[in-house]
Amino acid sequence: MAEHDDEWEAGLEDDSSAVLRAVSRQIKLWREAAGMTQGELGAAIGYGEEIVSAVERGKRLPKPEFLDGADQALGADGKLSAMKEDVKQARYPKKVRDLAKLEAKAVEIGAYGGHNIEGLLQTEEYARALFAQRRPAYGEEELDRQVAARMARQAVLEHRPSLAFTFVQEEVTLRRPIGGKAVLRQQLAHLLEVAQLRHVTIQVMPTASEEHAGMAGGHRIYKFPDGKTLGHSEGQMTSRLISDPKEAQILEMRYGMLRSQALTPRESLALIEKVLGET
Repeated sequence: MAEHDDEWEAGLEDDSSAVLRAVSRQIKLWREAAGMTQGELGAAIGYGEEIVSAVERGKRLPKPEFLDGADQALGADGKLSAMKEDVKQARYPKKVRDLAKLEAKAVEIGAYGGHNIEGLLQTEEYARALFAQRRPAYGEEELDRQVAARMARQAVLEHRPSLAFTFVQEEVTLRRPIGGKAVLRQQLAHLLEVAQLRHVTIQVMPTASEEHAGMAGGHRIYKFPDGKTLGHSEGQMTSRLISDPKEAQILEMRYGMLRSQALTPRESLALIEKVLGET
């Protein structure tokens, strides 16, 4: 199994619950060693007793300020504060963490979106409206978690200018008013802004096109320094990494055809501007 496959497979078992249990256990041990009740600890750091209880039972991830406050109140000498990075990573859904690992090592990423704007290009308002469509519905805390994770992933656009990004969006995604017209206008303006980055190329597949190589659905292509190519596709209930060389090659071929069938980058931006003006 190749290096990238090893890294992906090793994380298939979601480790966020293990991190949560370890942090919760440490907080409880330090509190008991300090001779404090949950209510006393909560009062000392500005949280209610029910929040402290939920954290210690592993029902709620502690925020950075909770860990810093508990560290100081319990005299943990930095040991609880040191867990902030682990908790930060566990705060995001596993799928997001796995994709972020791929994006951190890739040299080229291509993505085709047929139903909605690609996640790396979404505004926070658009992402929130999109996640709000999910059924069964997310609770407010999980909705916030999903949105925060999506926004965190977008840091790769700013922090890795050497990474080439190409996106192909269906024309319908520019017109579907997810979240309402105000949210859509903001999203379209954001696309025009991101498209100005030299390492980002956005193309639109027009609805009127008679040729379309992406009818099988949305997908992503990741290319790595060692020449390896991986694919990624999502269905109704699945999120699949495609590491088989033959299958990845097929996805890469389809994506290349999509780009050749879509409007040119200049034509695409003109269409986005036109739709923005009409919205």
